[in-house]
Amino acid sequence: MALLDVKGIVAGYSKELDILQGVSLKVEEGQMVSIIGPNGAGKSTIFRTLFGLLPAREGQVFFADEEITNLPPADLLRRGITFVPQGRHVFPLMTVRENLELGAYIRRDRKLIEQNLEKVYNLFPLLRERSKQKGRSLSGGEMQTLEMGRAMLLNPRLMFLDEPSLGLSPIMANEVFDKIEEIKVAGSTILIVEQNADRSLRMSDYAYVLEVGKNKYKGPAEEIRNNEEVKRH
Repeated sequence: MALLDVKGIVAGYSKELDILQGVSLKVEEGQMVSIIGPNGAGKSTIFRTLFGLLPAREGQVFFADEEITNLPPADLLRRGITFVPQGRHVFPLMTVRENLELGAYIRRDRKLIEQNLEKVYNLFPLLRERSKQKGRSLSGGEMQTLEMGRAMLLNPRLMFLDEPSLGLSPIMANEVFDKIEEIKVAGSTILIVEQNADRSLRMSDYAYVLEVGKNKYKGPAEEIRNNEEVKRH
């Protein structure tokens, strides 16, 4: 049984234009799965739809064998799904610790929050060092790390990562990729959309290639990385 099972999703931003035209995918527990494809293929739209930010007009989404199609984000968070959207979304006037604690806003168990905060600090020592600094004082890569740490505060079973290296220098992007690999090793299941397809595929177990809102290719990530047709696109 797949942890996440997406079946024939149709969705878009207007009734006249379906960006996703029957996209299907699966993510097994413990896997990191990449979604790649050209601009306009619907990669970010799939995340918005899966996370309840954009309604699916057709198709079904199952998580741990429970249908979650079109559930609101708060319900998905309670089930253990977190989403790190593309771009920097840090509260600039709040401290790093305050930003992290917002990731557990649906929780009331203070002891559990502190335990999970300690896990995040152990995974991202930089965030412990910067815990009293304002969010606006961080570099772009540090902000991305903060966002991932915030998403980890609920100890999620599944994390969506949308273009985590977007806008980062190559050095900072490599640091972020290293942290993503650490998150995977720590036990999280990850579905990632990433512009750096080669690096994303090197880290992943399985991959899907989207083209104009449809599944074009799928297979083990290494096979997709070495597929000559995929390289040409």
